Amino acid sequence: MDHYDIIVIGCGAAGYNTAVRASQLGLSVACIERAQAIGGAGIRTGCIPSRLLLHASEMYEIAAKAKHATLGIRCVPTLDLSQMMRYKTKTVENMVRHATQLLGRHRVKVIPGTARLAGSGKVALTGPDGLSRIMSGRAVVIATGSEPIPLPFAAFNHHSILHSADALALDRVPRHLAIVGAGATGVELASLWRRLGARVTLLERRDRICHWLDRDIATALQRALRRQGIGIRLSADVVGIDTRTGGVSIHVCNAPTGEIATLDAEQVLVAIGRRPATVGLNLASAGLRAGVDGELPFRPSPCADGIWVVGDATDGPMLMSKAEEEAIACAEQIAGLPGFVNYATIPNVLYTSPEVAMIGKTEDELRATGVPYRIGYCPLAVSARATIHGTQTGSVKLIVDARTHLIAGAHLIGPRAAELISQVAIAVEASMICEDFARICHPYPTWSESVRQAAMAAGGWMMRT
Repeated sequence: MDHYDIIVIGCGAAGYNTAVRASQLGLSVACIERAQAIGGAGIRTGCIPSRLLLHASEMYEIAAKAKHATLGIRCVPTLDLSQMMRYKTKTVENMVRHATQLLGRHRVKVIPGTARLAGSGKVALTGPDGLSRIMSGRAVVIATGSEPIPLPFAAFNHHSILHSADALALDRVPRHLAIVGAGATGVELASLWRRLGARVTLLERRDRICHWLDRDIATALQRALRRQGIGIRLSADVVGIDTRTGGVSIHVCNAPTGEIATLDAEQVLVAIGRRPATVGLNLASAGLRAGVDGELPFRPSPCADGIWVVGDATDGPMLMSKAEEEAIACAEQIAGLPGFVNYATIPNVLYTSPEVAMIGKTEDELRATGVPYRIGYCPLAVSARATIHGTQTGSVKLIVDARTHLIAGAHLIGPRAAELISQVAIAVEASMICEDFARICHPYPTWSESVRQAAMAAGGWMMRT
């Protein structure tokens, strides 16, 4: 029987980061992956390909709409979608190769096959050849990731009813793409395909898009998407989808009135969320029981000694950054170190145009708990860098706990939001009061000055207004 200190089931972001950190701490590690390549959804079918295509589509839109014409830069672009997709594929392959080499350098044994728990500290592995064997480990880490959730009445057919991975591999621009769900995946892929020329309609059953965002930011993003030509229908509950020659008919119930209307589209992307991929792991053999959505607890429970869960397989936001934090903490705790995850400092980002980034609490959350707070607000229009770039939209909103003067939340919309949010993450992690944050000198002219100005505004002394 093969024995390792740690057996990791799944070799996506959570799995390979657990393996690397455990190896750094001197533990022997085996990582089991059932897919043909490692990397998980994050590298192969999610974060990396979507960010790459979002970037490429933004470059195309800038050229197509002559957004640099005032700078004396003019061109007439031609869209070569097949080349764009080839570049995406090559980039993903390079990142998979890099991750494979990384595991090799850290002496992690990568084993192809399907794994099932076989009791405490044991894993049953079925290889590609169909042969099975039992492996044992001092600890077993479940890092099996997540999968798209289908509508209960319309299974994915990967042609007219798509999930996110399908929508990142289309061989032509849809004439009309309907998207069910205006969460992170929905709005990002709406941005992508609208830029490339598709008519796009977002269907959201709630009364606003991206319901977890601060209301002000969600409203600003919604306005921006509509200005870009993306149709948005709120309080629109999809109750049926019929496939037909050349497209789909989507039956939508208006929540306030109960009226049902039909929307015709060429393809429909179902982006209502993802669920932990924990089915088939034989959890009961180790005393584990999944939650309603298939999620497992991050820390091992007394009835499942030696079983750990990280990444999308556990609860919380499904982010590669969260997966990495949990992976590091998991490996360190198994090694006897005080590993931990500060969930309050994990940012969340939407790579739309404009970008959106947030960390910590929203106004609604603080109001619901009765926490007194004050707001520091800075529109990007006051930034010299925004003037240089010809950008008038966007803002930084800091929410400060009025009792402790600590930053309770930050909500950004505009250029470089994904990068700027890290400044706030550092301040929150360091328990820096807002006044101290406002005293940090920033270079001029930069986007990051806006974050400092918002901190000043929270103290009532913003300099650019």
